[in-house]
Amino acid sequence: MRNPLDQLNGALGANARRHAPLHTPSPADNLREARLRAQTEAGRQSPGQTGALTRLVNHWWDRLIGAVYSGSLANQTAQYSAHNTKRDYLYNSLGSGVWGALFPILTIVATQLVGAERAGMFSMAFVIANLLQFIGNYGVRTFQVSDIDEMDSFSSYCIQRFASCALMLGVGYLYCRLRGYGGEMLVICAGTFAFRMVDALADVYEGRLQQFDKLYLAGVSQIVRSAAVIVIFSFALLVTHSVPTASVAMAVASLASLALVTIPLTLFETPRSRNWDLTEIVEVFRECFPAFLAQFLFALIEAMPKFVMEGSLGYDSQLFFNAIYFPAQSILIVVSLAYKPQLVRLAKIWADPNHRKRFDLIVIAVVLGTAIYTAASLVVAAVIGIPLTGLLYGTSFEPYRNAQYLMIVAGGLSAVIDFLYQIITVLRQQQKATGAYGIGFGYVTLASLLLINTMGFDGAVWAYVTVMVVLLALLIVQYVRIRLNPPSF
Repeated sequence: MRNPLDQLNGALGANARRHAPLHTPSPADNLREARLRAQTEAGRQSPGQTGALTRLVNHWWDRLIGAVYSGSLANQTAQYSAHNTKRDYLYNSLGSGVWGALFPILTIVATQLVGAERAGMFSMAFVIANLLQFIGNYGVRTFQVSDIDEMDSFSSYCIQRFASCALMLGVGYLYCRLRGYGGEMLVICAGTFAFRMVDALADVYEGRLQQFDKLYLAGVSQIVRSAAVIVIFSFALLVTHSVPTASVAMAVASLASLALVTIPLTLFETPRSRNWDLTEIVEVFRECFPAFLAQFLFALIEAMPKFVMEGSLGYDSQLFFNAIYFPAQSILIVVSLAYKPQLVRLAKIWADPNHRKRFDLIVIAVVLGTAIYTAASLVVAAVIGIPLTGLLYGTSFEPYRNAQYLMIVAGGLSAVIDFLYQIITVLRQQQKATGAYGIGFGYVTLASLLLINTMGFDGAVWAYVTVMVVLLALLIVQYVRIRLNPPSF
Protein backbone atom coordinates (compact mmCIF):
# COMPACT_ATOMS: atom_id res chain seq x y z
CA MET A 1 0.00 0.00 0.00
CA ARG A 2 1.49 3.35 -0.93
CA ASN A 3 1.81 6.08 1.66
CA PRO A 4 -0.56 8.87 0.54
CA LEU A 5 1.78 11.53 1.89
CA ASP A 6 4.49 10.11 -0.35
CA GLN A 7 2.07 10.36 -3.27
CA LEU A 8 1.49 14.00 -2.41
CA ASN A 9 5.23 14.59 -2.10
CA GLY A 10 5.64 12.90 -5.49
CA ALA A 11 3.24 15.40 -7.00
CA LEU A 12 5.49 18.13 -5.61
CA GLY A 13 8.62 16.55 -7.08
CA ALA A 14 9.75 14.37 -4.15
CA ASN A 15 10.48 10.68 -4.44
CA ALA A 16 7.61 8.39 -3.50
CA ARG A 17 8.22 5.59 -1.05
CA ARG A 18 6.38 2.61 0.29
CA HIS A 19 6.01 2.27 4.04
CA ALA A 20 3.08 0.05 4.91
CA PRO A 21 3.40 -3.71 4.96
CA LEU A 22 0.95 -5.98 3.22
CA HIS A 23 -1.94 -7.08 5.39
CA THR A 24 -5.30 -8.71 5.14
CA PRO A 25 -8.04 -6.51 3.69
CA SER A 26 -9.48 -4.12 6.28
CA PRO A 27 -12.85 -2.35 6.18
CA ALA A 28 -10.98 0.69 4.82
CA ASP A 29 -9.51 -1.42 2.00
CA ASN A 30 -12.95 -2.79 1.15
CA LEU A 31 -14.43 0.70 1.04
CA ARG A 32 -11.62 1.90 -1.21
CA GLU A 33 -12.04 -1.01 -3.60
CA ALA A 34 -15.80 -0.46 -3.71
CA ARG A 35 -15.31 3.19 -4.60
CA LEU A 36 -12.81 2.37 -7.33
CA ARG A 37 -15.21 -0.16 -8.85
CA ALA A 38 -17.99 2.41 -8.73
CA GLN A 39 -15.77 4.98 -10.41
CA THR A 40 -14.85 2.52 -13.15
CA GLU A 41 -18.47 1.58 -13.76
CA ALA A 42 -19.44 5.23 -13.89
CA GLY A 43 -16.71 5.95 -16.42
CA ARG A 44 -14.76 8.22 -14.11
CA GLN A 45 -11.02 8.73 -14.05
CA SER A 46 -8.80 5.83 -13.12
CA PRO A 47 -6.89 6.02 -9.81
CA GLY A 48 -3.71 6.97 -11.66
CA GLN A 49 -5.43 9.96 -13.25
CA THR A 50 -6.90 11.43 -10.07
CA GLY A 51 -4.97 14.14 -8.24
CA ALA A 52 -2.59 13.32 -5.40
CA LEU A 53 -4.57 15.45 -2.95
CA THR A 54 -7.83 13.76 -3.95
CA ARG A 55 -6.29 10.33 -3.42
CA LEU A 56 -4.95 11.42 -0.06
CA VAL A 57 -8.38 12.65 1.09
CA ASN A 58 -10.11 9.52 -0.21
CA HIS A 59 -7.56 7.28 1.48
CA TRP A 60 -7.98 9.10 4.78
CA TRP A 61 -11.77 8.95 4.63
CA ASP A 62 -11.69 5.24 3.87
CA ARG A 63 -9.29 4.62 6.72
CA LEU A 64 -11.35 6.65 9.16
CA ILE A 65 -14.65 4.99 8.27
CA GLY A 66 -13.00 1.58 8.30
CA ALA A 67 -11.66 2.20 11.81
CA VAL A 68 -15.11 3.26 12.99
CA TYR A 69 -16.60 0.08 11.52
CA SER A 70 -13.95 -2.02 13.24
CA GLY A 71 -14.84 -0.47 16.59
CA SER A 72 -11.41 0.94 17.52
CA LEU A 73 -9.19 3.79 16.39
CA ALA A 74 -6.22 2.76 18.51
CA ASN A 75 -5.89 -0.79 17.14
CA GLN A 76 -5.22 0.23 13.53
CA THR A 77 -1.93 -0.46 11.75
CA ALA A 78 0.36 2.57 11.44
CA GLN A 79 0.97 3.49 7.80
CA TYR A 80 3.32 6.47 8.00
CA SER A 81 7.04 6.16 8.71
CA ALA A 82 9.02 7.84 11.47
CA HIS A 83 12.60 9.19 11.62
CA ASN A 84 12.35 11.36 8.50
CA THR A 85 14.03 14.64 9.42
CA LYS A 86 13.54 16.26 6.02
CA ARG A 87 9.82 15.57 6.04
CA ASP A 88 9.58 16.69 9.69
CA TYR A 89 11.08 20.06 8.82
CA LEU A 90 8.97 20.47 5.67
CA TYR A 91 5.55 19.78 7.16
CA ASN A 92 6.33 21.27 10.57
CA SER A 93 7.51 24.44 8.84
CA LEU A 94 4.35 24.59 6.74
CA GLY A 95 2.14 23.86 9.74
CA SER A 96 3.83 26.39 12.00
CA GLY A 97 3.85 28.94 9.20
CA VAL A 98 0.13 28.63 8.53
CA TRP A 99 -0.61 28.57 12.26
CA GLY A 100 1.53 31.65 12.85
CA ALA A 101 -0.04 33.51 9.92
CA LEU A 102 -3.55 32.70 11.13
CA PHE A 103 -4.01 35.71 13.42
CA PRO A 104 -2.58 38.25 10.94
CA ILE A 105 -4.66 36.84 8.07
CA LEU A 106 -7.89 36.87 10.07
CA THR A 107 -7.18 40.41 11.26
CA ILE A 108 -6.51 41.61 7.72
CA VAL A 109 -9.71 39.96 6.49
CA ALA A 110 -11.69 41.56 9.31
CA THR A 111 -10.17 44.99 8.62
CA GLN A 112 -11.02 44.84 4.92
CA LEU A 113 -14.58 43.57 5.46
CA VAL A 114 -15.82 45.30 8.62
CA GLY A 115 -13.39 48.16 9.35
CA ALA A 116 -10.68 48.97 11.89
CA GLU A 117 -12.90 49.32 14.97
CA ARG A 118 -14.54 45.88 14.77
CA ALA A 119 -11.29 44.33 13.59
CA GLY A 120 -9.71 45.85 16.69
CA MET A 121 -12.37 44.18 18.86
CA PHE A 122 -11.62 40.84 17.23
CA SER A 123 -7.90 41.46 17.66
CA MET A 124 -8.33 42.16 21.38
CA ALA A 125 -10.44 39.03 21.86
CA PHE A 126 -7.78 36.99 20.07
CA VAL A 127 -5.06 38.42 22.32
CA ILE A 128 -7.03 37.32 25.38
CA ALA A 129 -7.65 33.89 23.83
CA ASN A 130 -3.94 33.49 23.07
CA LEU A 131 -3.15 34.23 26.70
CA LEU A 132 -5.78 31.78 27.94
CA GLN A 133 -4.35 29.07 25.69
CA PHE A 134 -1.27 29.00 27.88
CA ILE A 135 -3.54 27.79 30.68
CA GLY A 136 -4.87 25.08 28.39
CA ASN A 137 -1.41 24.00 27.26
CA TYR A 138 -0.10 24.21 30.83
CA GLY A 139 3.49 24.16 29.58
CA VAL A 140 3.35 20.41 28.97
CA ARG A 141 4.46 20.09 25.31
CA THR A 142 8.23 20.18 25.79
CA PHE A 143 7.97 18.03 28.92
CA GLN A 144 5.83 15.51 27.01
CA VAL A 145 7.98 15.18 23.90
CA SER A 146 11.17 14.87 25.95
CA ASP A 147 9.59 12.07 28.03
CA ILE A 148 11.40 9.60 25.79
CA ASP A 149 11.05 6.73 28.29
CA GLU A 150 7.26 7.33 28.68
CA MET A 151 7.38 7.69 32.42
CA ASP A 152 3.86 9.11 32.16
CA SER A 153 1.26 7.53 29.88
CA PHE A 154 -0.36 9.35 26.97
CA SER A 155 -3.75 8.70 28.57
CA SER A 156 -2.59 10.61 31.64
CA TYR A 157 -1.37 13.48 29.49
CA CYS A 158 -4.77 13.59 27.75
CA ILE A 159 -6.79 13.70 30.96
CA GLN A 160 -4.50 16.39 32.33
CA ARG A 161 -5.03 18.41 29.14
CA PHE A 162 -8.82 18.15 29.29
CA ALA A 163 -8.69 19.37 32.89
CA SER A 164 -6.44 22.32 32.05
CA CYS A 165 -8.67 23.25 29.10
CA ALA A 166 -11.71 23.27 31.37
CA LEU A 167 -9.78 25.60 33.66
CA MET A 168 -8.93 27.75 30.65
CA LEU A 169 -12.59 28.26 29.75
CA GLY A 170 -13.48 28.96 33.38
CA VAL A 171 -10.86 31.69 33.64
CA GLY A 172 -12.03 33.14 30.32
CA TYR A 173 -15.62 33.29 31.57
CA LEU A 174 -14.55 35.04 34.78
CA TYR A 175 -12.46 37.56 32.84
CA CYS A 176 -15.40 38.47 30.60
CA ARG A 177 -17.59 38.94 33.67
CA LEU A 178 -14.99 41.14 35.35
CA ARG A 179 -14.50 43.26 32.22
CA GLY A 180 -18.24 43.56 31.76
CA TYR A 181 -18.18 42.35 28.17
CA GLY A 182 -21.58 41.97 26.54
CA GLY A 183 -23.23 41.87 23.14
CA GLU A 184 -20.84 41.50 20.21
CA MET A 185 -17.66 41.47 22.29
CA LEU A 186 -18.92 38.64 24.49
CA VAL A 187 -19.80 36.42 21.52
CA ILE A 188 -16.50 37.21 19.79
CA CYS A 189 -14.65 36.22 22.96
CA ALA A 190 -16.67 33.00 23.26
CA GLY A 191 -15.79 31.99 19.69
CA THR A 192 -12.10 32.82 19.95
CA PHE A 193 -11.78 31.19 23.38
CA ALA A 194 -13.38 27.99 22.09
CA PHE A 195 -11.09 27.97 19.05
CA ARG A 196 -7.96 28.33 21.18
CA MET A 197 -9.24 25.64 23.55
CA VAL A 198 -9.42 23.24 20.59
CA ASP A 199 -5.89 24.31 19.68
CA ALA A 200 -4.76 23.42 23.19
CA LEU A 201 -6.47 20.02 23.01
CA ALA A 202 -4.89 19.31 19.63
CA ASP A 203 -1.46 20.17 21.03
CA VAL A 204 -1.33 17.12 23.31
CA TYR A 205 -2.13 14.81 20.37
CA GLU A 206 0.41 16.53 18.14
CA GLY A 207 2.92 16.23 20.96
CA ARG A 208 2.31 12.48 20.97
CA LEU A 209 3.17 12.34 17.27
CA GLN A 210 6.36 14.31 17.88
CA GLN A 211 7.26 12.03 20.79
CA PHE A 212 7.33 9.11 18.33
CA ASP A 213 9.34 11.08 15.77
CA LYS A 214 6.40 11.76 13.45
CA LEU A 215 6.47 15.51 13.76
CA TYR A 216 5.50 15.91 10.11
CA LEU A 217 2.08 14.44 10.90
CA ALA A 218 1.65 17.04 13.63
CA GLY A 219 2.44 19.63 10.95
CA VAL A 220 -0.24 18.15 8.70
CA SER A 221 -2.72 18.42 11.57
CA GLN A 222 -1.84 22.09 12.08
CA ILE A 223 -2.17 22.82 8.38
CA VAL A 224 -5.63 21.27 8.13
CA ARG A 225 -6.93 23.00 11.24
CA SER A 226 -5.50 26.43 10.42
CA ALA A 227 -6.55 26.34 6.76
CA ALA A 228 -10.08 25.27 7.69
CA VAL A 229 -10.36 28.13 10.17
CA ILE A 230 -9.10 30.73 7.69
CA VAL A 231 -11.51 29.58 4.97
CA ILE A 232 -14.58 29.25 7.22
CA PHE A 233 -14.00 32.51 9.11
CA SER A 234 -13.43 34.47 5.89
CA PHE A 235 -16.47 32.96 4.18
CA ALA A 236 -18.72 33.54 7.19
CA LEU A 237 -17.57 37.15 7.54
CA LEU A 238 -17.95 37.79 3.82
CA VAL A 239 -21.52 36.49 3.84
CA THR A 240 -22.75 37.91 7.16
CA HIS A 241 -20.42 40.88 7.87
CA SER A 242 -20.78 39.77 11.48
CA VAL A 243 -17.59 39.21 13.48
CA PRO A 244 -19.46 37.30 16.24
CA THR A 245 -20.93 34.87 13.67
CA ALA A 246 -17.56 34.38 11.99
CA SER A 247 -15.90 33.78 15.38
CA VAL A 248 -18.37 31.02 16.26
CA ALA A 249 -17.93 29.48 12.79
CA MET A 250 -14.17 29.50 13.38
CA ALA A 251 -14.61 27.50 16.59
CA VAL A 252 -16.85 24.94 14.87
CA ALA A 253 -14.34 24.47 12.03
CA SER A 254 -11.48 23.84 14.46
CA LEU A 255 -13.54 21.33 16.45
CA ALA A 256 -14.38 19.43 13.27
CA SER A 257 -10.70 19.20 12.29
CA LEU A 258 -9.83 17.92 15.77
CA ALA A 259 -12.45 15.17 15.61
CA LEU A 260 -11.88 14.15 11.99
CA VAL A 261 -8.12 14.54 11.62
CA THR A 262 -5.99 15.20 14.70
CA ILE A 263 -7.35 12.64 17.16
CA PRO A 264 -7.73 9.75 14.66
CA LEU A 265 -4.32 10.45 13.12
CA THR A 266 -2.62 10.27 16.51
CA LEU A 267 -4.40 7.09 17.56
CA PHE A 268 -3.68 5.45 14.20
CA GLU A 269 0.01 6.32 14.08
CA THR A 270 1.26 5.88 17.65
CA PRO A 271 1.27 2.86 19.98
CA ARG A 272 -1.75 2.26 22.15
CA SER A 273 -1.28 3.97 25.48
CA ARG A 274 -1.46 2.20 28.79
CA ASN A 275 -4.28 3.26 31.10
CA TRP A 276 -4.18 6.57 32.89
CA ASP A 277 -3.00 6.80 36.45
CA LEU A 278 -4.05 9.47 38.92
CA THR A 279 -0.53 9.64 40.29
CA GLU A 280 0.81 10.39 36.82
CA ILE A 281 -1.80 13.10 36.21
CA VAL A 282 -0.91 14.78 39.49
CA GLU A 283 2.77 14.44 38.61
CA VAL A 284 2.26 16.17 35.24
CA PHE A 285 0.41 19.03 36.94
CA ARG A 286 3.11 19.30 39.59
CA GLU A 287 6.15 18.92 37.34
CA CYS A 288 4.84 21.28 34.66
CA PHE A 289 3.53 23.97 37.00
CA PRO A 290 6.81 25.93 36.93
CA ALA A 291 6.81 25.70 33.12
CA PHE A 292 3.16 26.76 32.96
CA LEU A 293 3.71 29.65 35.34
CA ALA A 294 6.76 30.85 33.44
CA GLN A 295 5.08 30.58 30.02
CA PHE A 296 1.87 32.17 31.26
CA LEU A 297 3.81 35.02 32.83
CA PHE A 298 5.75 35.48 29.59
CA ALA A 299 2.51 35.61 27.59
CA LEU A 300 1.05 38.02 30.14
CA ILE A 301 4.19 40.14 29.85
CA GLU A 302 3.75 40.30 26.06
CA ALA A 303 0.04 41.12 26.40
CA MET A 304 0.24 43.63 29.26
CA PRO A 305 0.79 46.70 27.03
CA LYS A 306 -2.31 45.66 25.05
CA PHE A 307 -4.41 45.31 28.20
CA VAL A 308 -3.33 48.74 29.42
CA MET A 309 -4.06 50.17 25.95
CA GLU A 310 -7.61 48.77 26.08
CA GLY A 311 -8.32 50.97 29.08
CA SER A 312 -6.66 54.09 27.64
CA LEU A 313 -6.86 53.97 23.83
CA GLY A 314 -9.44 52.94 21.23
CA TYR A 315 -9.75 49.49 19.67
CA ASP A 316 -8.16 50.79 16.47
CA SER A 317 -4.91 51.15 18.45
CA GLN A 318 -5.09 47.43 19.16
CA LEU A 319 -5.21 46.82 15.43
CA PHE A 320 -2.16 48.99 14.72
CA PHE A 321 -0.16 47.52 17.60
CA ASN A 322 -0.86 43.95 16.53
CA ALA A 323 -0.11 44.80 12.90
CA ILE A 324 3.45 45.87 13.77
CA TYR A 325 3.72 43.03 16.29
CA PHE A 326 3.12 40.31 13.68
CA PRO A 327 6.50 40.72 11.92
CA ALA A 328 8.17 40.49 15.33
CA GLN A 329 6.20 37.35 16.13
CA SER A 330 7.26 35.83 12.81
CA ILE A 331 10.89 35.92 13.98
CA LEU A 332 10.00 33.75 16.96
CA ILE A 333 8.08 31.33 14.73
CA VAL A 334 10.87 30.99 12.18
CA VAL A 335 13.54 30.49 14.84
CA SER A 336 11.42 27.90 16.64
CA LEU A 337 11.17 25.97 13.38
CA ALA A 338 14.94 25.52 13.47
CA TYR A 339 15.15 23.94 16.92
CA LYS A 340 11.79 22.60 18.10
CA PRO A 341 11.89 19.53 15.82
CA GLN A 342 15.19 18.70 17.52
CA LEU A 343 14.09 18.97 21.16
CA VAL A 344 14.04 15.20 21.60
CA ARG A 345 17.55 14.94 20.13
CA LEU A 346 18.75 17.82 22.32
CA ALA A 347 17.50 15.95 25.38
CA LYS A 348 19.51 12.90 24.29
CA ILE A 349 22.63 14.99 23.66
CA TRP A 350 22.39 16.53 27.12
CA ALA A 351 21.87 13.10 28.69
CA ASP A 352 25.41 12.15 27.59
CA PRO A 353 27.93 14.11 29.72
CA ASN A 354 30.53 13.71 26.97
CA HIS A 355 28.39 15.78 24.59
CA ARG A 356 27.77 18.83 26.83
CA LYS A 357 30.14 21.04 24.80
CA ARG A 358 28.25 20.10 21.65
CA PHE A 359 25.06 21.12 23.45
CA ASP A 360 26.57 24.55 24.23
CA LEU A 361 27.63 25.02 20.60
CA ILE A 362 24.06 24.35 19.44
CA VAL A 363 22.77 26.99 21.87
CA ILE A 364 25.30 29.56 20.62
CA ALA A 365 24.52 28.74 16.98
CA VAL A 366 20.78 29.30 17.45
CA VAL A 367 21.35 32.62 19.22
CA LEU A 368 23.67 33.86 16.46
CA GLY A 369 21.26 32.67 13.79
CA THR A 370 18.47 34.60 15.49
CA ALA A 371 20.55 37.78 15.51
CA ILE A 372 21.27 37.44 11.79
CA TYR A 373 17.64 36.79 10.94
CA THR A 374 16.51 39.77 13.03
CA ALA A 375 18.94 42.05 11.18
CA ALA A 376 17.62 40.77 7.85
CA SER A 377 14.05 41.42 9.02
CA LEU A 378 14.95 45.03 9.79
CA VAL A 379 16.26 45.49 6.25
CA VAL A 380 13.11 43.98 4.74
CA ALA A 381 10.90 46.17 6.94
CA ALA A 382 12.80 49.29 5.91
CA VAL A 383 12.56 48.57 2.19
CA ILE A 384 9.14 47.00 1.63
CA GLY A 385 7.65 46.08 5.02
CA ILE A 386 5.94 49.35 5.93
CA PRO A 387 4.37 49.98 2.48
CA LEU A 388 3.24 46.35 2.27
CA THR A 389 1.59 46.50 5.69
CA GLY A 390 -0.27 49.64 4.67
CA LEU A 391 -1.44 47.97 1.47
CA LEU A 392 -2.73 44.89 3.32
CA TYR A 393 -4.62 46.85 5.96
CA GLY A 394 -5.80 49.63 3.67
CA THR A 395 -4.27 52.45 5.74
CA SER A 396 -0.90 54.20 6.01
CA PHE A 397 1.61 52.78 8.49
CA GLU A 398 4.31 55.37 7.75
CA PRO A 399 3.75 57.10 11.14
CA TYR A 400 4.58 53.76 12.79
CA ARG A 401 7.89 53.14 10.97
CA ASN A 402 10.14 53.66 14.02
CA ALA A 403 7.75 51.67 16.18
CA GLN A 404 7.96 48.82 13.66
CA TYR A 405 11.77 48.78 13.86
CA LEU A 406 11.65 48.64 17.65
CA MET A 407 9.13 45.82 17.57
CA ILE A 408 11.31 43.76 15.22
CA VAL A 409 14.26 44.12 17.60
CA ALA A 410 11.97 43.05 20.43
CA GLY A 411 10.88 40.08 18.31
CA GLY A 412 14.47 38.90 17.99
CA LEU A 413 14.96 39.23 21.74
CA SER A 414 11.70 37.34 22.31
CA ALA A 415 12.86 34.49 20.06
CA VAL A 416 16.08 34.08 22.05
CA ILE A 417 14.13 34.22 25.31
CA ASP A 418 11.79 31.48 24.14
CA PHE A 419 14.72 29.34 22.99
CA LEU A 420 16.58 29.68 26.28
CA TYR A 421 13.41 28.78 28.14
CA GLN A 422 12.94 25.63 26.04
CA ILE A 423 16.56 24.66 26.72
CA ILE A 424 16.09 25.17 30.45
CA THR A 425 12.98 22.96 30.26
CA VAL A 426 14.90 20.21 28.45
CA LEU A 427 17.34 20.35 31.37
CA ARG A 428 14.35 19.88 33.71
CA GLN A 429 15.14 23.19 35.44
CA GLN A 430 12.08 25.13 34.30
CA GLN A 431 11.41 26.40 37.80
CA LYS A 432 14.57 28.52 37.48
CA ALA A 433 12.84 30.67 34.84
CA THR A 434 9.79 31.45 36.96
CA GLY A 435 11.54 34.05 39.09
CA ALA A 436 12.84 35.82 35.99
CA TYR A 437 9.37 36.01 34.50
CA GLY A 438 7.94 37.25 37.80
CA ILE A 439 10.40 40.13 37.78
CA GLY A 440 9.60 40.83 34.14
CA PHE A 441 5.86 40.89 34.84
CA GLY A 442 6.28 43.41 37.63
CA TYR A 443 8.45 45.59 35.41
CA VAL A 444 6.17 45.56 32.35
CA THR A 445 3.09 46.33 34.44
CA LEU A 446 4.66 49.44 35.91
CA ALA A 447 6.29 50.45 32.62
CA SER A 448 3.04 50.04 30.66
CA LEU A 449 0.99 52.07 33.11
CA LEU A 450 3.58 54.83 33.19
CA LEU A 451 4.61 54.98 29.53
CA ILE A 452 1.20 54.48 27.88
CA ASN A 453 -0.45 57.13 30.04
CA THR A 454 2.34 59.61 29.20
CA MET A 455 3.40 58.64 25.65
CA GLY A 456 0.29 56.91 24.31
CA PHE A 457 0.86 54.33 21.56
CA ASP A 458 4.65 54.76 21.53
CA GLY A 459 4.71 54.08 25.26
CA ALA A 460 3.25 50.62 24.66
CA VAL A 461 6.03 49.85 22.17
CA TRP A 462 8.79 51.01 24.51
CA ALA A 463 7.32 49.04 27.41
CA TYR A 464 7.41 45.89 25.27
CA VAL A 465 10.97 46.44 24.02
CA THR A 466 12.50 47.21 27.40
CA VAL A 467 10.90 44.26 29.16
CA MET A 468 12.35 41.92 26.52
CA VAL A 469 15.82 43.30 27.34
CA VAL A 470 15.24 42.68 31.05
CA LEU A 471 13.99 39.13 30.49
CA LEU A 472 16.83 38.16 28.18
CA ALA A 473 19.43 39.32 30.70
CA LEU A 474 17.76 37.36 33.50
CA LEU A 475 17.48 34.12 31.48
CA ILE A 476 21.10 34.30 30.34
CA VAL A 477 22.11 34.48 33.99
CA GLN A 478 19.94 31.44 34.80
CA TYR A 479 21.34 29.39 31.92
CA VAL A 480 24.94 30.16 32.91
CA ARG A 481 24.18 29.15 36.51
CA ILE A 482 22.70 25.84 35.35
CA ARG A 483 25.69 25.08 33.13
CA LEU A 484 28.14 25.83 35.92
CA ASN A 485 26.20 23.49 38.20
CA PRO A 486 24.60 20.95 35.82
CA PRO A 487 21.72 18.88 37.23
CA SER A 488 22.06 15.13 37.50
CA PHE A 489 19.36 12.79 36.12
